[in-house]
Amino acid sequence: MSQIKVLLAEDDKNLGMILKAFLDSKGLFTTLCSNGQEALNSFNTYEYDLCLFDVMMPVMDGFTLAKQIKMNNPSMPIVFLTAKKEQDDILEGFRIGADDYITKPFSMDELLARLNAIHRRCTYVQAKPSVYQLGSFTFDSPRHILTKGDETKKLTSKEADLLLLLCENMGNTLERSNALMQIWEEDTYLNARSMDVYITKLRKYFKDDPNVDIQNVHGVGFKLVVK
Repeated sequence: MSQIKVLLAEDDKNLGMILKAFLDSKGLFTTLCSNGQEALNSFNTYEYDLCLFDVMMPVMDGFTLAKQIKMNNPSMPIVFLTAKKEQDDILEGFRIGADDYITKPFSMDELLARLNAIHRRCTYVQAKPSVYQLGSFTFDSPRHILTKGDETKKLTSKEADLLLLLCENMGNTLERSNALMQIWEEDTYLNARSMDVYITKLRKYFKDDPNVDIQNVHGVGFKLVVK
């Protein structure tokens, strides 16, 4: 297995060095940047498998950095690492397209486990070629691409994972708890709110095609119906 390349943006010099040393010692290749602009420059120069960003940074904050990256690389996995615990901030991170959100203080071993889990999930999706015809749309799950005619939309990793689960259960109910455990790895209130945000996004993508409907199954989950 190739070495996982991590882009780490952390303005706390001591914490940044500790994180880099720990991740490198566990077999990951970690590039440390001290602010968002430096991290963006590095991202545009080199290839990475994962991004680990502090939110509160000088020059460019983590949210702005993530938005810049997601504009051209919507499937890039991003984990926010921050002292912020307010629910609105956490939900904003997920709206941007974050794959996880870890608040300080945290366990180094838990951080490593989460990064490895995200990488495995993304690698699994890429290694499982599958194309679905959804009404007037074509969903290329390995490439995270949704196409309608000449229009192409690149989905985030979470959007693609969730749509793939819906496709794999097409016509049947996808239970909320199963989706949360497979994609978010925890069935929590916060993760459930995050999933609702992504369901809303997916519905917007299909809103112009009446043949594609993501239905709520009250108290159970969701069902993808294609006429």
